[in-house]
Amino acid sequence: MRLTVAIDTETLPSTEAERLHRLIEQASFFDLPASLKSNAPGGDRFQYRVKVEQGRKRKEIFADEAAVPETLRPLLDYLTDWARSSQKRKTV
Repeated sequence: MRLTVAIDTETLPSTEAERLHRLIEQASFFDLPASLKSNAPGGDRFQYRVKVEQGRKRKEIFADEAAVPETLRPLLDYLTDWARSSQKRKTV
């Protein structure tokens, strides 16, 4: 199953934009390595690709579910929820 979403904070209500910026900051997103790989066995795990552009800063991270640091989990949960709700709106 593939979920994708693009979020432009310029189009979000200010409270949602602030929440997303806060999640990015709390995750230390721009300090994380570009690739978070796991050696744990298991083929049914999620893989994440997250790209953030903030002003002149740009970064893309690829992460295996088993290698996701706890600081990144709230951001991934937020984006996953947003993608699922966006997908539901498209099918209705």
